[in-house]
Amino acid sequence: MPVYTVHAPTADGTDTRRATDRFVFVRDGFSFWAFLIGPVWLIYRRLWLALAGYIGVSIAVAVALSWLHAGFGTRSVVMLLIAILMGMEAASLRRWTLSRGKWRQLDIVVADGEEAAERRFFDRWTMKQTAELDQMSVDRGAPPPTRSGAGRPFSPPPVPRDDIIGLFPQPGGSR
Repeated sequence: MPVYTVHAPTADGTDTRRATDRFVFVRDGFSFWAFLIGPVWLIYRRLWLALAGYIGVSIAVAVALSWLHAGFGTRSVVMLLIAILMGMEAASLRRWTLSRGKWRQLDIVVADGEEAAERRFFDRWTMKQTAELDQMSVDRGAPPPTRSGAGRPFSPPPVPRDDIIGLFPQPGGSR
């Protein structure tokens, strides 16, 4: 099953409950379109710094290969490896760009598709939000209720020192 990370904006200072339409779900795993047309995918996703790095690495590799007098087959294999790396790391580049843009990761969701991930995340998130607003469910830090009488503090029963817990009830008993 695919894994999605959920990101929310924090730069403008608005409440995250009001910015739910801006949440971004990033699917982890291999991206076919980033593998096939890497620079176009980077432009479409507006990953400008990653695009600059991709172009810089591609130019540096092309210059190094021409300096080494590599043949067409070698150049093709190296560019194919760069494309495979781009497809494998596309989600990481997108998460990195979101974190640089002051977005924070809210959750990780496992689901069959993006719609199912949204449903699963928002079900869990709304439960957490209502629990924060519900005053009866707030942990106040008090000890749990006990059966002790009024004025007597609760203490667990003493552990007998003579008994052994295990297969043999008495020390030195027959096996």
